[in-house]
Formats: sequence, C-alpha cells, structure tokens
Amino acid sequence: MTYWLVKTEPLEYSWSQFVVEKNCAWTGVRNYQARNFLQAMMLEDIVLIYHSNQEKAIVGISKVIKTHYTDPTFVEQKKNIWSAVVITALQSLVEPVTLETIKEDTVLCQMKMVKNSRLSVIPVQPIEFSRILFLSQTSFQIL
Repeated sequence: MTYWLVKTEPLEYSWSQFVVEKNCAWTGVRNYQARNFLQAMMLEDIVLIYHSNQEKAIVGISKVIKTHYTDPTFVEQKKNIWSAVVITALQSLVEPVTLETIKEDTVLCQMKMVKNSRLSVIPVQPIEFSRILFLSQTSFQIL
C-alpha cells in the first residue's frame, strides 16, 4: 500500500462536498509529474486530501477505488495524455494539519509537498502518514 496527498481548492471542491458525494473522479491534473503519480496509484492506496489556498491544511482521508484511466475532462483530437483516478471519502481528520505545522515539524518538513509545492498529487511516506494522524489526533485503521 502506498500513501498519497492530493490538493484541492476548497472554494472549487471542498472536503465537505466530497464527503456528501462519497466518490470523486480526480480529474484535471495537468502536470506531467503529478500525472505520473496518479498513474502509479493502486487500488486501496490511501489518499490524504489537502485544502490549498485559504485553509492550507490536510483535512481528510480517502482511498483509491479505480486506478488511472483517460481523463474525460481533457478533449484533444489526437490523443489524451492525461489521467484520472476515482477516490472515495473515508474520514475527516479530527484536527486539520496545517501547512505551517507541516513546515515546523521535524518529520514532515521534508515532505515532497514542502519541497515541491506546485505539485497537486504527491507521494507520502508511511512515517509521514503516521505523523499526520498523530498530529491530527485521528485514529485510522486500514481495513
């Protein structure tokens, strides 16, 4: 199992909206490295949801329920090089973990999201995932 983090702008698509909908096709990724990360996602991989812009915090946990497929939001005559996945909401973090906390934490300050803040899809190391759960006061069991 691998852990991931995806970013969303809460004014466009928030965690609370995702929870109501339960499942979401994660589309619209237009960066090659982020696309490659989407393509690396496997069924049941765990995905953290990060609110960018206003909140700047990790707010929820989801998992991959459909691996990569051609992104239907990109229409081009020749070929479609972009991918999407489908994820399902699992649970909210008890306390959101802010970007400020991540940057100040000795374990999390080395996360790829800190090093390459422009990527909207990034891998998360198991120790980073565990630390996020600890800081968020969230109990989570992988079923």
